[in-house]
Amino acid sequence: MKMTQENYVVGGNTVMKQEERVYTIDDIEKLPEGKRAELIDGKMYMLAAPTITHQRILLYLGAEFHTYIKKNEGECEPFIAPVAVYLDESNNYVEPDLIVVCDKKKMDEKGCHGAPDMVVEIVSPSSKRMDYAVKLFKYRMYGVREYWIVDSEKKRVQVYDLMQEDVREYAFGECVPVGIYGGELKIDFLDFV
Repeated sequence: MKMTQENYVVGGNTVMKQEERVYTIDDIEKLPEGKRAELIDGKMYMLAAPTITHQRILLYLGAEFHTYIKKNEGECEPFIAPVAVYLDESNNYVEPDLIVVCDKKKMDEKGCHGAPDMVVEIVSPSSKRMDYAVKLFKYRMYGVREYWIVDSEKKRVQVYDLMQEDVREYAFGECVPVGIYGGELKIDFLDFV
């Protein structure tokens, strides 16, 4: 048998080498209606349906940000999931739970092209590793200014100031200042304690 790049020998047996497929944003955009996934370095991760607690927190945060920005006639705009974020135009695409974008040139009908100013991820059992490690690294790398990880199970919010390389942790009973607004906007999670 002729050896190819797809085959290798283990203990005298020829074994087919399974190469991991590298996905692109084109693959994400071709998913059937209702199927959602994220793309990190060419690897596709399917998204599960969120829990009711997740949705309650997301709706609350979206309303808080929207109300604050509108009241203060701010230039930024909040968006809640599902919203497409093209960190690059080839193989890094995410759908954060909430984003705040201050540069309107980054937005079009497809979503956000480049790093949002702020990203909030609400942890679910299936997303812990992605939210706490993989996405933290990617958001820092692509220039997100502020990243929140809201963990309803642990009743805490971790706030990463990615520009200053600072991290703070807040319990749900504390008010959490929004760094991109200099702390003027504070979010409390008392309803979720």
